[in-house]
Amino acid sequence: MAPIMLDLNGFELTAEEREILQHPLVGGIILFTRNFHDHEQLRELVRSCREAARQPLLLAVDHEGGRVQRFRDGFSAIPAMGDFAKKYAANDKRAEQSAELCGWLMASEVRAFDIDISFAPVLDIHGISEVIGDRSFSADSQQIVQLASAFIRGMRRAGMLATGKHFPGHGNVLEDSHIAMPVDKRDKAAIFATDMQIFKDIHKQGLLDAVMPAHVIYPEVDSLPAGFSKVWVTEVLRQALQFDGVVFSDDLAMAGATCVGSFVERAAAAFAAGCDMALVCNHRQGAIEVLDGLSQDYINDIATQRLARMSIGQDTDKHAWASLQASSQWQQAQSELARFKDLPELAI
Repeated sequence: MAPIMLDLNGFELTAEEREILQHPLVGGIILFTRNFHDHEQLRELVRSCREAARQPLLLAVDHEGGRVQRFRDGFSAIPAMGDFAKKYAANDKRAEQSAELCGWLMASEVRAFDIDISFAPVLDIHGISEVIGDRSFSADSQQIVQLASAFIRGMRRAGMLATGKHFPGHGNVLEDSHIAMPVDKRDKAAIFATDMQIFKDIHKQGLLDAVMPAHVIYPEVDSLPAGFSKVWVTEVLRQALQFDGVVFSDDLAMAGATCVGSFVERAAAAFAAGCDMALVCNHRQGAIEVLDGLSQDYINDIATQRLARMSIGQDTDKHAWASLQASSQWQQAQSELARFKDLPELAI
């Protein structure tokens, strides 16, 4: 698969987007709320993307649950990840079971529309970051490992591989990297022992298929944001942690990426650091600059093989959603959601 993932403007492909999908560097599409109207439209958009693409295409969405769920009408409302610990504060086992079932439900519903991956789960600590907040499972690192591992097991049962974000951790910076350049001034030992340990522990279980680094600078480790840093991606993630899954850059149009230079320079820096696929979203001109400015030398066999593992193959079953709804697992998940909604939030 080619190394650039882009976005789309609306409910159906434009002539420009059909042309873009023919570019040899385009290997992925990420969908947003603006790309979803109803089930029939979404399935047709996915089908037309795959048909128009020059080569195999990885289709993705941010469908974490809670406030970050791109498809709403006609989809199950997945709880915020922080709610599992709050609702089942006195029962860790039930929290795990609920997280696993919701991981399965989220992935099953997304996969029913032939979308390969949701960029989930968030592995950041619930610290001072407002943009993370209840997207995090917990303020306790070991509880995050416990609940995120269960959620990932559920995703895998549905046939979807997991992307842990935002490596090595976005929870302990106040600034939002979408609109600012966050700097985490803690010492290296603190970062490695808390935030990054979550990624390490989940990877040790063989549950971490992909990682998305944070647009955060950790000056005690390197002067560059993690996603552009050879220290973080190559030396720490690849070599020290022996991670051989996919590394996706976070969106190169975010404010936290601007310190690296132009869009072309950002993409080149992400690949030089060790990323396999770079995302350019919500900035069509920037995306075109990347496609025009990068050579095909950025397509490499190792990254292509890693990316291919994230796709489980095209699913053309038009009745997938009806089959899913008829399944006993889906019915069980709906019952769990109904119970979950009525539970009080307990102090933790």
